[in-house]
Amino acid sequence: MSIASTQATRTRGRAGAPRLKTRGALLWEPGTRSGWSVEEIEFDPPRAGEVLVKLAATGLCHSDYHLDAGDVAVPYKPALGGHEAAGVVVEVGPGVTTLAEGDHVVTTIPACGRCPSCGTGRGNLCDLGEFIQAGVQMSDLTYRRWVNGDVPVGAVCQIGAFSPYVVTHEVVCVKIPEHIPLEKAALLGCAVITGWGSAVYRAETQPGDTVAVLGVGGLGINAVQGARMAGATTIVAIDLVEWKREKAREFGATHTAASAEEAQELLRELTRGRMAERAIVTVSLATGDILEQAVALTGKGGVTVITGLAPEAQRDVKLDLFMLTLWEKEIRGSCAGGIRIRHDIPRLLRYYEEGVLQLDEQITRTYTLDEINQGYQDMLEGRNLRGLIVFD
Repeated sequence: MSIASTQATRTRGRAGAPRLKTRGALLWEPGTRSGWSVEEIEFDPPRAGEVLVKLAATGLCHSDYHLDAGDVAVPYKPALGGHEAAGVVVEVGPGVTTLAEGDHVVTTIPACGRCPSCGTGRGNLCDLGEFIQAGVQMSDLTYRRWVNGDVPVGAVCQIGAFSPYVVTHEVVCVKIPEHIPLEKAALLGCAVITGWGSAVYRAETQPGDTVAVLGVGGLGINAVQGARMAGATTIVAIDLVEWKREKAREFGATHTAASAEEAQELLRELTRGRMAERAIVTVSLATGDILEQAVALTGKGGVTVITGLAPEAQRDVKLDLFMLTLWEKEIRGSCAGGIRIRHDIPRLLRYYEEGVLQLDEQITRTYTLDEINQGYQDMLEGRNLRGLIVFD
């Protein structure tokens, strides 16, 4: 099949197989803060169980920056970043049963529907998740992407969405209605489901609860509106950046604070000393001292959810174990918000159509692929809720 696009042409790959030539943002030296290099790359066509997707947009998630900063190790290089995206299926490989050419999809975490985790309703912990940082395709443990002829390129999260095209497994794609704007749907690949699910599923926010959200970026803003949609009556958004605190009110925050210490005093006043029922940590980097600050915001029986990624080498944590025991507080991890992707992504898009879930308002600025490093600089300097790369 041919693809009509100014961004891609067909060449001949190994053994004469047709190969797609396009562009992508690569990390040549992960962990060195060297930034992304946009250059020509080539794709092999999809194999068994895989699809080729032409993307409309991809989000600039902090998780990809962690690879550049070295907070998360990458066992391969160069790495093609990006995972939060949406587009249209333009080619399917042999044996694909859940998707067809022309389907609109969101790319997200794998959920096979057959492993023990999926079978017990924990699809966000699908056993195929072990391949997320492998670089090679989960289908057959080989590469699909190449640079400079035959230099293999690893795809972050089995997707590699910092390119107008991705070749990925069908279990990584969720079909969505065609009338939903793809630029908005892209946010459902990570930021929305992770933040919203952290409030709704992992924190188990109940009507009438008081909820504290630490960090108001792409995850935090969705934790705020997840808490609102779950019925929380008091939502305290905590962030150093003033305009982010102001934006949080538009998504449902009732109060704001510039620090955990300020929030602690505010919560004492608001709750007559009982503190919050839920605290959700959505900071950009969850260092060891943040846990104690978050747990201190909760009262008796309070739940603290850790959603923001910590450095892989992080081992030291400060915590008041005395009060953790006596007040029966809980600490929970959150991987993709405990989401059920094939149920919740279509569900959240219905909420968007009904005006309940805010998507448009999250996109602070859009960028071209060539502007990716500027996009990440804007993120680091606190100028974006969500930056979005939009493809032609």
